Amino acid sequence: MDRRKAIKVIGAAGTSLAMPFPFTFFKKHQDMKENNFEVIVIGGSYAGLSAAMALGRSLRKTLIIDSGKPCNRFTPHSHNFLTQDGSTPSEISNTAREQVLKYETISTYDGVAVRGQRTIDGFEIETSSGEVFKAKKLALATGVRDLMPDIPGFVDCWGKSVVHCPYCHGYEIRNKKTALIANGERAAHLAPMIKNLTDDLTVLPSGRMELDHEVAQKYESHRIGVVEKEIAQIVHTDGQIEAVVFKDGSREAFEAAYAAIPFEQSCGIPEAMGCEMTEQGHIDVNFLFKTSEEGIFACGDNSTPFRSVASAVYAGNVVGAMINMELTQAAF
Repeated sequence: MDRRKAIKVIGAAGTSLAMPFPFTFFKKHQDMKENNFEVIVIGGSYAGLSAAMALGRSLRKTLIIDSGKPCNRFTPHSHNFLTQDGSTPSEISNTAREQVLKYETISTYDGVAVRGQRTIDGFEIETSSGEVFKAKKLALATGVRDLMPDIPGFVDCWGKSVVHCPYCHGYEIRNKKTALIANGERAAHLAPMIKNLTDDLTVLPSGRMELDHEVAQKYESHRIGVVEKEIAQIVHTDGQIEAVVFKDGSREAFEAAYAAIPFEQSCGIPEAMGCEMTEQGHIDVNFLFKTSEEGIFACGDNSTPFRSVASAVYAGNVVGAMINMELTQAAF
């Protein structure tokens, strides 16, 4: 039996990572008695696959549990990642997954992890179908879920012409008439970086602006406009923003927009298992990506505000190496 293939499927075959991928799926291998692994990686996008690659190259028996819903699935192209600049998220993920599954100790499970608990020997993870997997270590690459504002047209434009990051998308929308949909500290943080990419920037706090006098002066000196009106709608064509309509009936044309929106953890397992969270809502990790719970590591968007493919791949690589080191030292 080919151990490179998935051990069980929840849902239609070929939909992992929310994109078609030509895998043949097999049932659980007989040598995986009691569904025991050395490491379970929850999340099979960039961070999770990166962690799995490091573990596979260290001969660690590893299971990737993936629900198939990466947070960047709305984005047509990925940028600022060496060798893959301009590739689609699915192209990067599919190539990564194909390479990771060449390592014979790596298996995948397409499904949703819903519960986790600590055991005498490590951890147990239960899926939505009721299957239970065991491991000595956990790597949480569960990502976050963006909470979209109730503004008609926003979701249609998200990841296309309304974006979150100047490093991921700023070059492609440089020199355009740009809106920044944000308020307070988030607007103050993003405005200088966006202003570096365009001379035509307007901040839209969707209501009264929350900023101190010093920031207001900087906006004025750098000719950054502020429109303190509530947003009613984003007018677009196929996800390309054309204008913002305000609740007083007025409108302003824009060619691009940034938005700082809230998020939540995609998976409740980290907090339920006792992992401490930061004030911003991320999993709290140290410089080696260890959580507050022994044996549990976290990597990717769930544990950092710096959301990029390159950052996720780096964090996953470190997590894989650190887990292997702990397992090696425990057995030596």
